[in-house]
Amino acid sequence: MLFLGAALFLSSLALSLVGTGLARRFAGKLGMIDQPGTRKVHESPKPRNGGMAIFWSIALPLLAGLAAAGLFVRPPWAGYLPVSVRAYVPGLLAHRGLALLLIFCTLAIHLVGLWDDRHALSAPVKLFWQLAIAIALVAGGEWLQKGGFRILTFLDQAVPGGIFISGALSVLWLVVLTNAFNFMDNMDGLSAGVAGICALMFFIAAMHSGQWFICGLLLLYLGAVAGFLVYNFPPAGIFMGDGGSMVLGFFLAALTIRTTFYSGQGRWYSIFMPLVVTAVPLYDLVVVSFVRWRRGRSPMVGDTNHFSHRLTRHGFSRRGAVLVIYAVTLACGLSAPLLARAGGVSAVLIAIQCLAILTIVGVLERVGEHTR
Repeated sequence: MLFLGAALFLSSLALSLVGTGLARRFAGKLGMIDQPGTRKVHESPKPRNGGMAIFWSIALPLLAGLAAAGLFVRPPWAGYLPVSVRAYVPGLLAHRGLALLLIFCTLAIHLVGLWDDRHALSAPVKLFWQLAIAIALVAGGEWLQKGGFRILTFLDQAVPGGIFISGALSVLWLVVLTNAFNFMDNMDGLSAGVAGICALMFFIAAMHSGQWFICGLLLLYLGAVAGFLVYNFPPAGIFMGDGGSMVLGFFLAALTIRTTFYSGQGRWYSIFMPLVVTAVPLYDLVVVSFVRWRRGRSPMVGDTNHFSHRLTRHGFSRRGAVLVIYAVTLACGLSAPLLARAGGVSAVLIAIQCLAILTIVGVLERVGEHTR
């Protein structure tokens, strides 16, 4: 497993490093240059097609792995694989249909993001496509395997119409987390770094529960994020654009759906682990959307009222603000993987810890004059 994990992470990392460099080089020819503006924190034109490298750094190793598994599982090639690796091939093939569906839907969300980066889609149109792609993933997953991409599947038997409630909540989760990371992409290195921290927490949880296929996908995700951050950490040389930020949110949301946090017995509160891990991007999404709505603006039209912007108006440098949000995200999510093994009292303490951290964030946001 150590060898396989290292191979997955390093292959994605290498592709991301090379891909991001190529994306930056050809951004001008593709018309993917982000110009400075009133809502922008950068002061010079920057490439904004880094999302291409992020997506393909995940997709190519996954597609190659699925193809290789289909090849090596049959004689005479099967003998070339080590026994330790060969043991995981049947499991990989069992997930092949769902994996291909996930890559197809993630490609679709990536293309929507690239189109938005190039031609600036209106908020309703972008939301329509997000909903359509999320529905396609949930419905397609159900066709391939019962509960394939649905959360809270225990509701199927627990309440009348539980399958429809589960499906609707799954679509909502996919769209919300997609937009949460899209909203977080407002400062150099922010969305990618927060996504990496969240993915690491989910990796720990999936590893403890023995969900090795999910672990492998999360390692690809972490490698893609790490390679991109080499270029994107402040001061950034390239941005990911919506073609990257929506991929980060959508793919991570889909993986949390596939991860089993609760099987219908035992510690039911473990279903809240994804909310605890992603508390910071979700908090930012909710607060910024509320502020925009209260001022009569569309929640999906950008401004400079994100937590990161407010920190810089309090005197933090941009890099300092990003590092503070990294730390807050880690502080919220660090205890979350323990929910699956925590007793009732411990679970309450973890919830209180998360709420206390978000309360501190809320207080910091409201100190002094920071509205724009």
